[in-house]
Amino acid sequence: MKTFALFPAVLMLAFGNVSAQETVDPASPEPTTTRMETLVVSGNQPGPGLWRVSRDDHDLWILGTVSPLPKRMQWESGKVERLVARSQELLAQPSVTVSAKVGFFARLALIPTALRARNNPDGKPLQEQVSAALYQRWLVQKKRYLGRSRSIEKRRPIMAATKLYEEALDDNKLSERTRIWSVLRKSAKRNKVTMTVPMVTIEIADPKAALKEFATTTLEDEACFETTLTRLETDMENMKARANAWAVGDVQALLDLPHPDQRGVCADALLATAVAEKRGMSDLRAQLRARWLEAADEALLKNESTVAVMAIESLLGDDGILAALRERGYTVQAPE
Repeated sequence: MKTFALFPAVLMLAFGNVSAQETVDPASPEPTTTRMETLVVSGNQPGPGLWRVSRDDHDLWILGTVSPLPKRMQWESGKVERLVARSQELLAQPSVTVSAKVGFFARLALIPTALRARNNPDGKPLQEQVSAALYQRWLVQKKRYLGRSRSIEKRRPIMAATKLYEEALDDNKLSERTRIWSVLRKSAKRNKVTMTVPMVTIEIADPKAALKEFATTTLEDEACFETTLTRLETDMENMKARANAWAVGDVQALLDLPHPDQRGVCADALLATAVAEKRGMSDLRAQLRARWLEAADEALLKNESTVAVMAIESLLGDDGILAALRERGYTVQAPE
């Protein structure tokens, strides 16, 4: 059985809470005060403390992660690694596996279809896929982060927005590719600690047919496009501030800063398609959340100590993971 990522974007976007954010009218005048640009920290940094979830004498320690983080940051992970070493289990964020019986050469044959699926199915350029006002905002951010790229103008709005966001992070010395999980995984292996990845498996009987169907499916992805632009226009400095706060372990700053996230809106555009619905993906985020909470319940029942990793925006809020754990009767303590 081989795994084949039918919707790579779904795997990246699906488990993210949609946080409310205030939008700023791009036509409104710029403030007259000068705002100093936030510098991104680098070098060795301690990261934040962990949330402690308890029942009786059993503890679940949750490391809240932030994305993006400073690109050149080296995490001083010794304290968390020592906690992993004396725990019985390491619990990962929930994950999706898309499985299909596809051999190596068959997967190679699928690449052209997958590449075509990135572009608008009717061949219209990006300018004709979004409103005139949104396109003008796009041109400003494109000039800033992508330059004169022509190929991007063929992409679906969701794919163009994702590429723009990635380039903006890179230009601002930020990255979504962090070593947090790999460091903890190595510690768990070294100390023979059980590792659990709560998993939702999507079975694809005919990946070629599914890809072809997706390539001809029109997405309702203008909202994803707009929220990505809004985040780049209004949230870049806070993005840097959140990354810095995580790196230096300033939990209060992490809690005080807003956590807007366009990924949930973009995931909705993908998960609302008939292609996703027919393959059991329409409620993917709910499935992932339920699977992780089940794994947390089991860990707290059987282990004296468990270490877990979870995106901080999924932890916080009235509908966040921490609230759900409190409702289950556990005691939750924030990091100092």
